[in-house]
Amino acid sequence: MTPSSADTAASHEASVNQEWLQRYANTVMNTFGTPGRVLVRGQGAHVWDADGAEYIDLLAGIAVNCLGHAHPAIVAAVTEQISTLGHISNFFTSPAQVRLAEELDGLAFPAAGPGVSKAFLANSGTEANEAAFKIARLHGGAGRPRILALENAFHGRTMGALALTHKEAYRSPFEPLPGGVEFIPAGDVEALRTVLGPDVAALIVEPIQGEAGVQELPAGYLEAARELTSAAGALLMIDEVQTGMGRTGAWMAHHALAPDVTPDVVTLAKGLGGGVPIGATIATGRAAELLGPGQHGTTFGGNPVAAAAALAVIDTIREQGLLQRVSTLGDRWAAALGALEGVTEVRGRGLLRGIGLIDGVGPASQVADDLARRGFIVNAPRPDTLRLAPPFVLSDADADAFTTTLTEVLISRLRDGSS
Repeated sequence: MTPSSADTAASHEASVNQEWLQRYANTVMNTFGTPGRVLVRGQGAHVWDADGAEYIDLLAGIAVNCLGHAHPAIVAAVTEQISTLGHISNFFTSPAQVRLAEELDGLAFPAAGPGVSKAFLANSGTEANEAAFKIARLHGGAGRPRILALENAFHGRTMGALALTHKEAYRSPFEPLPGGVEFIPAGDVEALRTVLGPDVAALIVEPIQGEAGVQELPAGYLEAARELTSAAGALLMIDEVQTGMGRTGAWMAHHALAPDVTPDVVTLAKGLGGGVPIGATIATGRAAELLGPGQHGTTFGGNPVAAAAALAVIDTIREQGLLQRVSTLGDRWAAALGALEGVTEVRGRGLLRGIGLIDGVGPASQVADDLARRGFIVNAPRPDTLRLAPPFVLSDADADAFTTTLTEVLISRLRDGSS
């Protein structure tokens, strides 16, 4: 079933939505601005708001709900786990936590043998990157105070992860941030070669920069980064928070972009729990042994419920062949979207796509609003880009319905001279 275009989302009175939004404004800190909708139910790639309007969810909680909403495998796993054991703290462990760590070690570092790679389980991507930051500090010690990150990078909003995030508007209100971080042009091997010396502890990169508008690192960059960091004795850390867990058609995006590259640290979150909060920092070799007792921690990280959800996600992706599905649908869809009038290019891989828009259609945020009124949820990470990160279970019919609707929206805006 698909939404009935504009009639579905626009014809409902906003009374119930507006009531909840007012209560939200009265009680919730204004860290996210005003929410666009009050969502009350989801099924697969579809969601419904408080007024009953239906939407096709092409954002999936920003690349989180990889199996869509209310997927039976996640529902069953969480229900079964919480009916026996919910939270135990990290004074103890559980079979679910151990099994998940074993799975993640193999997914992130498929060539490593048992015991070579180890995982730290957290609650989010920013927490995963906080752990990576600490690993870099421990690796560097007093003699390697510098950490390199890329321009336009986004690694989170907690203080350590924020220090690795490039956007000035995010950083400046909270300075001074943890020091020693330097930003270099993304994808520029010579720039990396110039600044990388024996006083550098680590380089952290996103293989595809999502908040920058779904910008993929150029071919050969990750290979050069691995060679140069190894020669300098620095760690290579790859942030797969948005791109990992099958989002690009491979378990990790760097497996597709640079299959011969083995980083020292990989961070995950978002799609890992399929909607249940969980993050992970996976390290291999010496990097896996740097954090010791008392040097890092999290009360809820690795709890049995979140671990059970993540295991259900991994099992379902395998059993249903969703990596291939992501690649096949993503490539076909990108080709169709790239041919539309008003679209400059479609970037990314699999089901993480950035749709570049020409100037004449106006700001991408306004295009996203037009699409929401017609029953489609997307977002605009940049003024000229729409981002798609839908559930892996998105149907061909829903993808095609979006293509048709985007065509109509762009033609209308071009005809009206939107700016």
